[in-house]
Amino acid sequence: MSDRLLLCTDLDRTLLPNGVQVESPDARDRFAALASLPGITLVYVTGRHRELVQSAIDSYNLPQPAYAITDVGSKIYRIEYGYWHSWSDWEAEINRDWGGMNHATLHELFCDLGDLQLQESSKQNTHKLSFYVSLHVNHEALLSKMEARLTARGVRASLIWSIDEAAAIGLLDVLPKRATKLHAIEFLARQMAFRVEDIVFAGDSGNDLVVLSSAIPSVLVANASAGIKEAVQVTAAEHAGTLYIARGGFLGMNGNYSAGILEGVAHFHPGITGMLKF
Repeated sequence: MSDRLLLCTDLDRTLLPNGVQVESPDARDRFAALASLPGITLVYVTGRHRELVQSAIDSYNLPQPAYAITDVGSKIYRIEYGYWHSWSDWEAEINRDWGGMNHATLHELFCDLGDLQLQESSKQNTHKLSFYVSLHVNHEALLSKMEARLTARGVRASLIWSIDEAAAIGLLDVLPKRATKLHAIEFLARQMAFRVEDIVFAGDSGNDLVVLSSAIPSVLVANASAGIKEAVQVTAAEHAGTLYIARGGFLGMNGNYSAGILEGVAHFHPGITGMLKF
């Protein structure tokens, strides 16, 4: 087993205890101790944009990551001494999927769909078109209609559906096909020569499913909804052994949020967590 680990984690309701469930005391401090080990490369993988990631780091006293995959995979930043450097090679790679279209022309493609409400400008970027959708809308039918229009225009896109439970609103992101959390993690791992078995991803929600159901060793934190737990076990069936669902008990913690991340790392890499002195 390698002593190197690419530790990738979602933020909201995965590392950040901003859900309704209780956070285990000292769990975040223990996570910070894990992240500080010499062989750990910490990556935040999130739907948040850069400024909101930094806000979370400051507000929750999180360890500074080496990299941040933001905007649901459409941006990758290398972070050194507090400076964020956008990875232009990643943007060039995913740009080809747009088929010559850009953010504005893609928006025009859907302007007649009244169920779509454009999100704030801070939540958009060159390769991310984001909408709010009422939870009362048949989102599967809506996505099907949007996919047909994209295909007709030669656009290779991913439509990422998730739910903001606190705000009770649907979130819909239109991204280049390869601009997902999974492809961004795979790109980063290739650049840094990490083997797939030396990666651990942690998540909790719909936009994490693409990674949770992949060949990348992944942990679903215990506070994830029952629907996500059911969905991920179905989609992960072809990758037996790569998904771990935290249930609590590790170091007496409840498996929620950072406690679940620690539990998952201990499952896949017991030697690494064994180095920690709690």
